[in-house]
Amino acid sequence: MKNILLSIALFSGILLQSQIKDEITLDNGRKFLIGQISIDDLKKAPYQSWFDQNFTNYQVDVNSIQSFSTKLKEYNLLLFMGTWCGDSKREVPRIVRILAEADFPMEQLKIVAVDRRKEFYKKSPGGEEWGLNIKRVPTLLFLKDGKEVNRLVESPRNNLEQDFVAIIGGQQYTPNYAQKTK
Repeated sequence: MKNILLSIALFSGILLQSQIKDEITLDNGRKFLIGQISIDDLKKAPYQSWFDQNFTNYQVDVNSIQSFSTKLKEYNLLLFMGTWCGDSKREVPRIVRILAEADFPMEQLKIVAVDRRKEFYKKSPGGEEWGLNIKRVPTLLFLKDGKEVNRLVESPRNNLEQDFVAIIGGQQYTPNYAQKTK
């Protein structure tokens, strides 16, 4: 019985650690989020101004979305971003808009905000980025059956919808800033 309680306590601690979220305030007063966050977090000040504007103003390609919306639901998506990063501020609201238009089950989307401070640069408190070669943000990983199929890195090659079509359709796709392997 003691071992069972210890196992439950350890497992609960691991779960809590992997869901750490915090808001950091720099000396200059600027704030940013780190850890696993939600779309609702992005809809709150001070992030709301850029999130709402870029979400609302993005003109989606409805035809492209219709072509992949059903197959997209077979994926889990892991999105690394920086609430301090200009590319993330532009692309993440657009990605969320596409997912909403595609009627994607948002419980299959995990958003992880990474740090901007030098000593923790592009790291998250839960270590979700570990082993995933996250060098630029935003990075959106497409996961199927627990394995990465492909990723979007920083900005689309064509446009977001066409890149989704290529990845989900199994076409040859190389993300911007593809990491070179040795």
